[in-house]
Amino acid sequence: MRTRANSGTRRHQLLAVTGLVIVAWIHAASAATLDELNFLIPGGPGGGWDTTARGTGEALVKAGIVGDVSYQNLSGGGGGRAIAKLIETAPRQRSTLLVNSTPMIVRSLQKIFPHSFRDLRPIASVIADHGAFVVRADSALKTWDDVVAAFNKNPRQLKVAGGSVRGSTDHLIFARAIQLAGGNPRRVLYIPYDAGGKAMAGLLTGETDILSTGFGEAVDMYRAGEVRYIGIAADERIADAPDVPTLRSQGCDVVFANWRGFFAAPGHSDEVYARLSAALAALVVSDAFAEVRRRHGWSLHYRTDADFVTFLTQQETEIGQLMRELGFLRK
Repeated sequence: MRTRANSGTRRHQLLAVTGLVIVAWIHAASAATLDELNFLIPGGPGGGWDTTARGTGEALVKAGIVGDVSYQNLSGGGGGRAIAKLIETAPRQRSTLLVNSTPMIVRSLQKIFPHSFRDLRPIASVIADHGAFVVRADSALKTWDDVVAAFNKNPRQLKVAGGSVRGSTDHLIFARAIQLAGGNPRRVLYIPYDAGGKAMAGLLTGETDILSTGFGEAVDMYRAGEVRYIGIAADERIADAPDVPTLRSQGCDVVFANWRGFFAAPGHSDEVYARLSAALAALVVSDAFAEVRRRHGWSLHYRTDADFVTFLTQQETEIGQLMRELGFLRK
């Protein structure tokens, strides 16, 4: 999460991603096809982890990279239950990828579970999903200014849903936006749900007033006319949803994209990890995955091997600083 990005930095990042995709293409040319692959999903159906795993599996099969895929949803412990299972059963998890994202960093910092990305084998991040604020189609909240006015009138009457625990990225993004609007981020009434699907249900049934989520997690309901986006935490509008305004265009200078990627169990051979890495390298340059990304409004965010670990380490530092500033971690 940041304010005013330097344009030179953005160009540098774009060139870096382009270079990584070229490298991915080279590796993909010799990628060995996997007979099977299992995805371990730390949350329930309908959330960002679930849609990322299933969209990735769909593309891997359509592109002929993997013969057969399976999925296991294992909620609990803020995602820690799935991580613990992958570590505890590592010897028989040669063909398993755990999907995860920024919340892995957040919850590790909060000590919600005892593990971090260092206890797993990071394989690659593949996509980024920009944060977004969503309301029901018939909501009286039309703009970010309306949200701020409602919060300032009575913070306890504005119920904010998120598909994860307090202090998660869903919570952090909204708290940061309120802080930049001059409000007290610690007064945000955040209602946590187990994954994005349940959080969306809470919004639609009127349990909550606004949902902080990933753009891609709400796009189907938006296209069905069930919800509206207040705004998206991106530099500019998304091509596949040009009617959705950015938060920045409404004076809320918050830009945040939640990466999602895959991790393997520890303790296997380099050959095992190389095959998993090659499968994802082939994935990110496939037409099948481009279609999945377009459908969900995801951006390509490919980082692999040492570059992925460096990225995770840097994000751990940056998010830790932000969480301390907002009062979610002790200084």
